[in-house]
Amino acid sequence: MRAAVLGANDGLISTSSLVVGVAAAQPDRTAIVVAGVAGLIAGALAMAAGEYVSVSSQSDSEDADLAKERKELIETPEAELNELTAIYVGRGLTPELARQVAEQFTAHDALAAHARDELGIFDFTRARPVQAALASAASFAVGAALPLALSVALPLTNFGLTIGGASLGLLFVLGWVAAKMGGAKPLTGALRIGFWGTVAMVATSLVGKLFGTAV
Repeated sequence: MRAAVLGANDGLISTSSLVVGVAAAQPDRTAIVVAGVAGLIAGALAMAAGEYVSVSSQSDSEDADLAKERKELIETPEAELNELTAIYVGRGLTPELARQVAEQFTAHDALAAHARDELGIFDFTRARPVQAALASAASFAVGAALPLALSVALPLTNFGLTIGGASLGLLFVLGWVAAKMGGAKPLTGALRIGFWGTVAMVATSLVGKLFGTAV
């Protein structure tokens, strides 16, 4: 969900800002649409690459921790059993019960027990670089497709204001939904993303006007 929400936010904000900036510099439909398409493709690939590298680093770290734990289980099994027992005692079990639990978990799958209770690594939360990269790219493309579609359909008269207002409304909806899914306050999430989206679009619009006038 993190990768999807970040990707959609980024796609919507960056592409809206891009087309607003181009429109401010050169209010030409072809230039605006080409910039939007280029932004969608480049942004989706950049998000995929960035997420893949980031999650791959996390995956490498998890693999290194598991390899170290696997080696310690072979070389010092008694110390590892004591370590697992201490973890369960720290969570509230009596020393005797903690020892029994540690022994049974070790007999069943020692590495899984240490991965879960010592390292905090669960199978369903393992880093998956390809999955994260695809989710980021797809969500960015979905987010970017909304302002791109608006740039094709909206009239060029007052284009910056109309697409800016429409994109801002979409940002509020996305921020509301993301906050609701995460259990946070929806209004706070909507206002936060709306504020920064407004800052980005105003900044690129000013840059477009400045360079468009200078050129």
